[in-house]
Amino acid sequence: MNSSNERAPGSRPGSVGLKTLRNRVVAGLEIRGTYPTWVLFASLAGVFATSFPITILTISLTSIAAEFAVRETTIAWVISAPVLLSAVSLPLLGKLGDLYGHRRVFLLGFAAASAAAVATACAWDVASLIGLRILAAIVGAATQPTSLALIFSVYERRDRVRATGWWAMMGAAAPAAGIIAGGPLVDLFGWRIVFVLQSGLSLIALALASVVLRETPRQRTRFDVAGAAALAAGVAGLMFALGRSRDIGLTTPIWGSIAIGVSGLVAFVWVERRAPAPLLSLEYFRRRNFAAAMLAGSFMGAAYMGAFVIAPIVLLQIFHYSITATAGIMLMRTLTLTVSAPLGGRLGARLGERPTAALGSALVAVSLVVVAYGAASVSLAALCIGLILQGLGYGIGSPPMTAAVAGAVPSKDLGIAAAASRLTSQVGVAFGITTLTMVYGGSNTGTALAHAFLVGAVLAAGALLASLCMGSSGGVSAEDGFESGR
Repeated sequence: MNSSNERAPGSRPGSVGLKTLRNRVVAGLEIRGTYPTWVLFASLAGVFATSFPITILTISLTSIAAEFAVRETTIAWVISAPVLLSAVSLPLLGKLGDLYGHRRVFLLGFAAASAAAVATACAWDVASLIGLRILAAIVGAATQPTSLALIFSVYERRDRVRATGWWAMMGAAAPAAGIIAGGPLVDLFGWRIVFVLQSGLSLIALALASVVLRETPRQRTRFDVAGAAALAAGVAGLMFALGRSRDIGLTTPIWGSIAIGVSGLVAFVWVERRAPAPLLSLEYFRRRNFAAAMLAGSFMGAAYMGAFVIAPIVLLQIFHYSITATAGIMLMRTLTLTVSAPLGGRLGARLGERPTAALGSALVAVSLVVVAYGAASVSLAALCIGLILQGLGYGIGSPPMTAAVAGAVPSKDLGIAAAASRLTSQVGVAFGITTLTMVYGGSNTGTALAHAFLVGAVLAAGALLASLCMGSSGGVSAEDGFESGR
């Protein structure tokens, strides 16, 4: 849709050659009418390469702790610190793509993440491993909002929810592939092979993206530094508090983090009301397809991931299965999500975003009631049915929520809108994991675990209510034809 803004004068011969090749490739794909499909494919390749190590790395934490002679509570920061800081960086990266081109930010972040993966394979102690993982997560986070913005820039409004279904599928398939393919490799060669494999896949995906992706228009406005700093402080404070409260409860340090988070968000609102070019226009929050869809996504993430953390405890402590058997049973939910995400995209395109999001939310709520019954009655059949329904519901409901947020803003703000959607989802995930873990309270009984799942069902019901508040069709923005979702 959008022509490249790159300038030939002053360019190096190599860059001119690459630009010429890209122009020829893009022109040929457009003639055949397949260019949007290839943009989707290139974007998904980037998401896969940066996402698949997380699950196999989580499983390998015990062996990593033993290699570096540290406690598992220390090595857990290999997972939690990157998640925290990548969430903080999402708005920055999304807005940078809006201002300077999503292709540029996507490729630079992707290349940096590839280099960080190589360095991580050579980590020499726990501090270097955590630091390199944080660096890789921050720069790799560029692939999330920018890939969505690149996809949305070439798909018409009515087709975006279908494309988002494939994007959501890849987000689920990558971690599953990490377990299936990465597990045997880690057993044979150790945990470092994960990052060697990631760097190789990243180079292939980076080459494809360099040739296929076309730049989006840039904007001649200044970056809202004050707004970005205030939002980062707010998100970091709340995310840190949510993460730590699972371990030490609601103590004084946690309340201090909450105070920092709330103060940061208040400052963000104050700054954005006065900024000539705000990081995220507060006017968007008056649009139902923006605010309600983000709220629904947050509740959905809370219910889904909260149950994701608790479900293995049921299999290990109540059913007394091995880790291998537990992983195999849990994989049913991930595979169901992988298959159902494209279905959610198709249903969203056919039925509309609001009913599809509501259907997915309702399925997740019902699934958690079934899982709660399975935990309380020690019924493996009920537990498995609930896990499958949960993957089905999340796969159906997530794509229309994401597409609704993008459809509520003009094209110039697709990056920050995608980043805001991902950010609120991650905050919801942290809240859900914390809430269900605290309800469970370490009591390895079917009743306590069932209570945690029922709280998850209440969170999913919140996603259902928020979904029903979304606009059915919305008005059309005079600016560029995007639905405003008022």
